[in-house]
Amino acid sequence: MNVRNAVSNGNAPTVISTFAGCGGSSLGYKLAGFRELLAVEWDDNAVETFKLNFPEVPVYHGDITKLTGSECMRLAGIGPGELDVFDGSPPCQGFSTAGKRKFDDPRNSLFREYARLLKELQPRVFVMENVTGMIKGHMKQAYLTIIAELRACGYRAKGEVLNAMYYNVPQSRERVIIIGVRNDLGIEPSHPKPQTRPIPVRTAMVPCVDIPSWQMDVANNTKNYAVGKELLKLKEGENLYNLSRLDRNKPCPTICKRGGNHVRCLSHWTECRVMTPAELSRLASFPDEFLWIKKGRHDSDAFENVWARIGNCVPPNLMRAIATHIKENILTHA
Repeated sequence: MNVRNAVSNGNAPTVISTFAGCGGSSLGYKLAGFRELLAVEWDDNAVETFKLNFPEVPVYHGDITKLTGSECMRLAGIGPGELDVFDGSPPCQGFSTAGKRKFDDPRNSLFREYARLLKELQPRVFVMENVTGMIKGHMKQAYLTIIAELRACGYRAKGEVLNAMYYNVPQSRERVIIIGVRNDLGIEPSHPKPQTRPIPVRTAMVPCVDIPSWQMDVANNTKNYAVGKELLKLKEGENLYNLSRLDRNKPCPTICKRGGNHVRCLSHWTECRVMTPAELSRLASFPDEFLWIKKGRHDSDAFENVWARIGNCVPPNLMRAIATHIKENILTHA
């Protein structure tokens, strides 16, 4: 389906997306037949990418802590209680198992901005996505705090761990999905059941054509990808430190934003190079016509930007499944 032609009609259920990034969630809602009224995002590259692909959606380009509920509703053209779904993926690095997982990490507090807007907008349903690190070990305290605060906004809330590889995404990516339904609707929140078998990398990559200048040859030690000698030691499907050679017969491991010693660098299963932007896009379930900002001071800068956008996003097909479930099993009864 063409991204820019999948326009929802005026009677479609509505959604506002906070921490919208490049539009992974937004595309999922759009493909499920929703009409997005507003996207909230502060990152310049993410906003530029979003606007390329969703020119019809208004964007609040700025700090969410400065966005009031009244301004959010004004921009979206709605009043309290009129929105169908309020969506958001507050930054999760403070919870991630790839980091130090400190409960008081300032990046963990942004969910309170999400909750603040939720309380003011009072949508029928909310969806909040985050990493599974928030429910593991001592970080479970953070999860319980989040659930309690969301329920205090006037919602029945329930969280489940969903793996994108069971929802038509060729990537094993576990995320906590919290769905809430406004108390007055009298409906219990629920989640979509697994829909597909895992899709192997080889299936997702046929065919996949990329721009040649974006082919990062790891063996030649191109800028930050100086792992050629280590990569040559790896067989298909093997890992070494933060380097992984993909197994063509399995889904891709979780794609994370590059940077740091704990973030896995994903390489081709036979060729001595990292995966290209077009390949990463496929592995995150973006359609080939989705547009990326392929510019920067250097090719590698543009490459890092695309990797960051994909590593931070909710895979569109995962959100499409969630949005479709909400539309068919919750909103139709609200």
